[in-house]
Amino acid sequence: MVNYSVIVKTKSKYYNVLIKNYSIFIKPISILAHLIILNMVFYLGEFEHFTNLPFWLFFNGSWLVVSYFTGLYHFHRTITVTKVVQQLLIQFAIFSLVFFSYYTIKHLQVDVIVAARLLLYGYIGVILFRATYFYALRRYRIEGGNFRKVILIGSGKGLQPLVDFMMNRADFGYKIMGYFTDDLKHSLDYEITERAFINNGNGHLEYLGSIENYERYVLENNIDEIYCSLTELKEKTITNIIDFGDQHLKIVKLVPDNKDFITKSLSLEYYGFVPVFSIRNFPLDKPVVKFAKRVFDVIFSLLVIILVLSWLSPILYLFIRRESKGPLFFKQVREGIKGNSFTCYKYRSMGVNDRAHKDQTVKNDLRITRIGKFLRKTSIDELPQFINVLKGEMSVVGPRPHMLSQSKIFKKVVDKYMVRHFVKPGITGLAQVRGFRGEIETDQDIINRVKLDIFYVENWSFVMDINIILKTVFNVFKGEEKAY
Repeated sequence: MVNYSVIVKTKSKYYNVLIKNYSIFIKPISILAHLIILNMVFYLGEFEHFTNLPFWLFFNGSWLVVSYFTGLYHFHRTITVTKVVQQLLIQFAIFSLVFFSYYTIKHLQVDVIVAARLLLYGYIGVILFRATYFYALRRYRIEGGNFRKVILIGSGKGLQPLVDFMMNRADFGYKIMGYFTDDLKHSLDYEITERAFINNGNGHLEYLGSIENYERYVLENNIDEIYCSLTELKEKTITNIIDFGDQHLKIVKLVPDNKDFITKSLSLEYYGFVPVFSIRNFPLDKPVVKFAKRVFDVIFSLLVIILVLSWLSPILYLFIRRESKGPLFFKQVREGIKGNSFTCYKYRSMGVNDRAHKDQTVKNDLRITRIGKFLRKTSIDELPQFINVLKGEMSVVGPRPHMLSQSKIFKKVVDKYMVRHFVKPGITGLAQVRGFRGEIETDQDIINRVKLDIFYVENWSFVMDINIILKTVFNVFKGEEKAY
């Protein structure tokens, strides 16, 4: 049984721990380097307002303020390349908006082309430095530098995945010194790979003794972090280890065994002084991230509406009316964010019929017109949904919205179906580029679609969105089996 009072105590005390010898120069070096790059680009580019002190202070100050909210300099060892790219894209998008807002507020004239070009050069410089720094730091850790000494307390199966991770990812810089346990029957004996040989050269984790001996070992060997098996150890033992860590400035972390309940989405919040666990913590719940995604949606949809729909709609109207009398747009009520319904727009690809709002489209559907077949094959019929995006009812990327009649059935038979409605529905989505678009022929089709939708909701990133958009465009030209 997991005792969550222990977890609360552990997490709350982390914020009061003074961390020693933990790469204290990584963040300052990155901040300083980025500011130097940006300032040099604008200075050498002879930007007209850069010698103005108020603008210079605004320029540098806003970069730091934006980076605080985007977490650009929030470094941790297990950060991935995808996360780094996501942080940079969000930083660039928001800083660009703040940068140009300065001239609007001050009513100043600026050469937008020159300013945009200098920002682009600056961003390229920041990216190159971040990539080089990121790679160099990981190589340094692989060679044995900048590592943290770690011990494990317990030998339960919950620790095995942690061992696998640390031993096989030397670039994260964790060196497992060994483990303490009172249960020798289930002791760990991990055969390490060649890549992880730097962590421990004798082919297995060293047994360091019974749990009562860990304190002396930690102090004598200057251990940085202590990982405890939450399911194996008693509450009193865990509490003593936490108190020991606080007293001697050691990081204590608890590893649960119940993966089904304690997921990466679990987060701790405080309502006053009352600790509350949130089981799901979606990336798009963050106001800054939500705002950035909305800005992207508005800009993208405006470009499509102005550059494509403005001239394409009149042409398609002539072709559609020629085959079948009726409106240019097909309007259908679908289920959106939080289960709220909205009117979804499409170019009409069928003759007007009574079953359009009830029955899904099937292969060789006789209701589809000749021009409709082309529109569906190329996904052009979906383009009017950029109007929904501009209205805020949809996003460019997200789980595809279903008809109300479908949703009513799916929520009863598909586990966690409604989780996909925590975000706005999209014109395209992860499930669609993975082959689960169009007609739902079997239960497995909708089950797999929902699984991918939930994965998207829980693991969203700008990089993922861009990747989905590019794959969608590629699939349009390649052609898809279920595009009918």
